[in-house]
Amino acid sequence: MITVTEVTATAGALKRLSDEGVSIWLDDLSRKRIESGNLAELVDTRNVVGVTTNPSIFQAAIGSGEGYEEQLADLAVRKVTVEEAVRMMTTADVRAAADILRPVYDATEGRDGRVSIEVDPRLAHNTEATIAEAKQLAWLVDRSNVMIKIPATQAGLPAITEVIGEGISVNVTLIFSLERYREVMDAYLAGLEKARAAGIDLATIHSVASFFVSRVDSEIDKRLTAIGTDEALALKGKAALANARLAYEAYEEVFSGDRWTVLAGSKANKQRPLWASTGVKDPSYKDTLYVDELVAPGTVNTMPEATLNATADHGDIHGDTVTGDYAQARADLDAVERLGISYDVVVKQLEDEGVAKFEVAWQDLLDAVAKSLSSKGVDGE
Repeated sequence: MITVTEVTATAGALKRLSDEGVSIWLDDLSRKRIESGNLAELVDTRNVVGVTTNPSIFQAAIGSGEGYEEQLADLAVRKVTVEEAVRMMTTADVRAAADILRPVYDATEGRDGRVSIEVDPRLAHNTEATIAEAKQLAWLVDRSNVMIKIPATQAGLPAITEVIGEGISVNVTLIFSLERYREVMDAYLAGLEKARAAGIDLATIHSVASFFVSRVDSEIDKRLTAIGTDEALALKGKAALANARLAYEAYEEVFSGDRWTVLAGSKANKQRPLWASTGVKDPSYKDTLYVDELVAPGTVNTMPEATLNATADHGDIHGDTVTGDYAQARADLDAVERLGISYDVVVKQLEDEGVAKFEVAWQDLLDAVAKSLSSKGVDGE
């Protein structure tokens, strides 16, 4: 647990980050974190104003079984299916976290205090099923500060428009490419236009676009290392930041255009960029790299707890580190491309791998819950 002394000594960097207009969200959730008071403590002492979850996070939390024994026993008695059991446990956690964050939601008029839950990753390439799942999750959680996560696949784009059009707040996830990010923003604006036509108050709809960071460096650095020249090695650790900075440039452009101006007149909210996958994968890089170097107003940075604590301890927050670097960002990506590393190939690979990893994590979670139910005398079918 965090002590008062630690809070006094380390709150500075996190407060500076918040003061720069970056909303700090925690990229983790578990029953233990909720019931121990740890989540509430992070809100009180670490400037945490939101929570994101994904299939891998739930697989780690529920797969351990810690804190879920009583609910699993009750579900077993009811002879529920494995999938129903998983949904009951995950939505219960999200509901409880949403209640903890409700004061933040109220204080920020819905901007923060958000908790995200993802549609079944196996539906990533099925538009209609994604829409139905998103609506069902919003109903199950039944909290106004929930955000439904929809992957930014080709099939996910029309689902984003439809779900936003229903007045449901959305966290668009697994964005890797600048082209796809522009498509996501377009889908959001189309959803707002649909909602406005239906008479829905646009002020009640919020959205973030989760642009993944560290995985871009992991893949491109691997290819740069394989090339091995001085020029290639000098570009390591630059692609992910460049990609994210150019995404922010696109955000500024879209949300200052004529189409947006019309929606803003109806009190619509901008879809904020959210930096995801901000835990550093290469141990040779500073562990707060994707926090220190992605400071810009109107953004969200969702961090695993290790990154949150590292930022509190030794984060170097010194103002906006995004908006003045677009030319250099473009030059860095162009330099990578000139070495024969295709940007389009890399981002497509990362999207495919991202969906596949979540599918595997979800299946692992289903298998773990099936085993638990079976051990209590229920086959889960």
